[in-house]
Parts: sequence; structure tokens; C-alpha cells
Amino acid sequence: MKTSDKRVALVTGANRGIGFEIARQLGLKTFRVVMAARDEKKGTAASARLAEQGLDVYNTLIDVTDAISIQAALGRIVDTFGRLDVLVNNAGIQIDGETDIMTLARDTLLRTLETNAFGPLLLSQACVPLMKKNRYGRIVNLSSTMGALNDITNPESKYTGIHSPAYRMSKTLLNAVTALLAKELRGSNILVNSVCPGWVRTDMGGPRAPFSPEEASATPVWLATLPDDGPTGGFFRDRQPIPW
Repeated sequence: MKTSDKRVALVTGANRGIGFEIARQLGLKTFRVVMAARDEKKGTAASARLAEQGLDVYNTLIDVTDAISIQAALGRIVDTFGRLDVLVNNAGIQIDGETDIMTLARDTLLRTLETNAFGPLLLSQACVPLMKKNRYGRIVNLSSTMGALNDITNPESKYTGIHSPAYRMSKTLLNAVTALLAKELRGSNILVNSVCPGWVRTDMGGPRAPFSPEEASATPVWLATLPDDGPTGGFFRDRQPIPW
């Protein structure tokens, strides 16, 4: 096992959109970045693009809904680097845009929860022991204001006309995962936070979204590089705390 002399960051869903940009920005901050994707060819192509820019990047295959896939990827990271310092749980799906809570299918809900909430929890459980070895860790969960109970119950919210109940519930659960992990890990120098990147011009967000991936990645990267006295157990947008 080789031990890296540089901090190592794992970013899921890093082959495109926000995940790709987070990986790029962390690479510019001299991290070794492991870019995870569930499609090996797409992941390889994405990491090659950043390697051509001189960034220290690697790719690995991870299906966040598959515990065996997660453990295999962590084994490769340990064998290659001997450490892991940052986990950015970016991979996510939104497959219920035309559905309301009364017509939501069980399978749609389960698929969404598996990717958006269970996956980040499984990855965090696998990564925390590596972080504890160096008494340093940053876990960043890509969430959404659409999962904030404060926003769901607000009739004046700009998102009030958007249903997506499975997506909303998955992000509510992800925020609970964030809060519970932060509570469990207080005093360990492993900081855990959720972030809403906003409505972003990606395959999921569409071309009308107001924010570019570059703009949306600024706060996740800030959370991934917090100093030791930085916040933990919070929910942020534009580097400012927002209600759960």
C-alpha cells in the first residue's frame, strides 16, 4: 500500500456536470482527485480531459447503489493511495418530475432513495474509517432546497409548483444523514455538511437554469476544503447557512 503525500478526494458522479467541475476545481487546488462514475467509459473519458489539463486525477467505477461496488472502489483507493481525505457525494437522479405524491410509484421512490440517500450513507460509512486514521476528513453532500421541510411547507417558495416527491424526500433524508453523521463525528476533525448548488445548467437542470456548473461548484469546493475550525452539520447555499 502506497501512502499519498497529497490529500485525496473522491467525487461521485464526476463524469459530467457539477461533479466534473468539482473534480476540476479540487484538482486546481492540488488535490489528487478520484473521479467516480457508474459508466466506466464515460468516467475514463472525463478523467482524461482533466489529466490533459495537467491535473492529478484518477477514475474509478462506483455504482453508489451497490455496496460491493463501493467496497471494491475503496479497496482500490487504499491500495493506490493509502488514504482518503475528502468525499463529495454528488451522484444523484431525478426521475419523477411529472409525478405528484398521490401517484408516486414505490419503485420510483426506492430507486431515487437508493441513489440519492442510501448511496451517500454507504459511501460515508466506508470512507470515515480512512479519514479517522489521519484525523482529517471532509464530507460534502449535494442536496437541494427542494428537500428542505421549510421550503416544502412554504406556499411562497419559487419551487412550490414543482412536484418531484421522490427527489424531494431523498434530499430531506440526505440532510438527515448529514446531521446524524456530523453529530456522530464531532471532535474527530471530520466535518460533514450539505449544500444546495442551486438550479444548474446540467443534464438534470436543463438549459434554462440560471447557474453554470462553475458557479454551482464554488460552495461544495469551499466545504470540501474547510479549515479545521469550519462548520459541521450545516446546510449551505452560496457559502451561507440556509434552513433545513
